Amino acid sequence: MSAPAPIHGRAVDAIVELLERERLMTIACNRPDGWPQATTVGYLNEGLNLYFIVARTSQKYANLSADPRASVAIRSESGGHGGGVGVSMAGRVAEVVDPEAVGRLNRRIGERYPEVHIYSPSGDSVAVLHFRPTIISAVGVTRGRSEAETFTVGESGDESVSRLF
Repeated sequence: MSAPAPIHGRAVDAIVELLERERLMTIACNRPDGWPQATTVGYLNEGLNLYFIVARTSQKYANLSADPRASVAIRSESGGHGGGVGVSMAGRVAEVVDPEAVGRLNRRIGERYPEVHIYSPSGDSVAVLHFRPTIISAVGVTRGRSEAETFTVGESGDESVSRLF
């Protein structure tokens, strides 16, 4: 099997369109005992970058603090006969600690989802987390059959995908 190709503009556009259409993602991380932990959370995207909140007392926060590697899956139903599109991404998670960045995310979530509470960390109760993908698999399902195309994002060890946009 050959290495995944670098992501290109048409793929980025299609994936960002999917991310902007959906609201929920399943994020999986590694527990200290080696077992995976998967949870569904709401998210906000900026391009391919995803932001979400977790309680600082949660197992998810502890797991991602110990090992920032994570996988994300997002699916969109279509056609009603087992059809759909989705994306599976592998990447790393880091906490957003800059108050200006949190404020910007608050404004964006309020504009996109006026009925949803904004990311408003109060003291130490919740953390705003940033998922930065490094590998993306776009998946299409037609008549119950899946087809995927996998891409890399940025350079190996690159700290940001934002330079692509």
